[in-house]
Amino acid sequence: MKYPLSPDVKPEFCTTGTFMRLPSSREDAKLAIVGMPFDTAASFRVGARFAPQAIRQASMTLFPYHPIHKVYPFEVSNAIDIGDVSVIPHNIHRSYKLIEDAMFELMDKKIIPIGLGGDHSVTLANLRAASKKYGPVAMIHFDSHTDTWDTYYDEKYWHGSPFIRAYEEGLLIPNKVFQIGIRGTLNHPGDLEASYDLGYNVITTPDIHERGFESILRKMKAVIGDTPCFLTFDIDFVDPSCAPGTGTLEVGGYNSMETLKMIRTLTDFNFIGFDLVEVLPSYDPTQITSLLAATLVHEFASLATLKIVKENNNCSIDLV
Repeated sequence: MKYPLSPDVKPEFCTTGTFMRLPSSREDAKLAIVGMPFDTAASFRVGARFAPQAIRQASMTLFPYHPIHKVYPFEVSNAIDIGDVSVIPHNIHRSYKLIEDAMFELMDKKIIPIGLGGDHSVTLANLRAASKKYGPVAMIHFDSHTDTWDTYYDEKYWHGSPFIRAYEEGLLIPNKVFQIGIRGTLNHPGDLEASYDLGYNVITTPDIHERGFESILRKMKAVIGDTPCFLTFDIDFVDPSCAPGTGTLEVGGYNSMETLKMIRTLTDFNFIGFDLVEVLPSYDPTQITSLLAATLVHEFASLATLKIVKENNNCSIDLV
């Protein structure tokens, strides 16, 4: 039986609980969905622990074929959904270790993981796994916040600090980090400078409007090249009119079509992992945020599949 089962084969409401009804194991899997339901590092709204299952539920309405990239991403990659990491809600460091171990196990088997958060603190664990496997990596980071703030209430580990901690731990190649879509009010004038001081490339929303995403893409390709690269996507990159179900809303973002257009251009990077974070189902009554998140996971899977096909020197990726 081919996976995933599309809605014209089995009704959308007949779910197995996995992303697009993927199996939990398959021979030669090259892509895996994994839930990271940790949210107690959030500074305002909580509830992202329920996002992995909400995103999986929303994925039931998606069809398997990607018409832009012309791939069946979940079939070509023999994708699986291994379920959720059994995090410990009141212990961030033990949860980090559990997530890191799960992600490293996949990466060590040459399986590209797509993590479903959870708040953005979980990305630190993912980067620890990536660095353990590949050494310091590049990162493309879509967000409205830099998440390089040192402390909050004197706590160093929270969802606003993963990328200053990642810098301190040597997990990233600083000049190959691109933080895209940063906008909104700040606590202090120097908040953005914290990222510049680390050597990161900060691309604000006004920057994108002024320069155009194409020029930013050219720079990313030139700087990152073939370096192993992790993509992390905070759903609050998207304007709250299109993604209201999140924890720290920032107006003035991009709509869903603009967002998809940007992601679809990222075809020439050596992606070794992805995550999508900060979806809060309790603030998403019509499920538009979860549906967008599921669609972005489909996009990530397609980007991963293009890489897999390229590595296998397969000239035909349209499996119609």
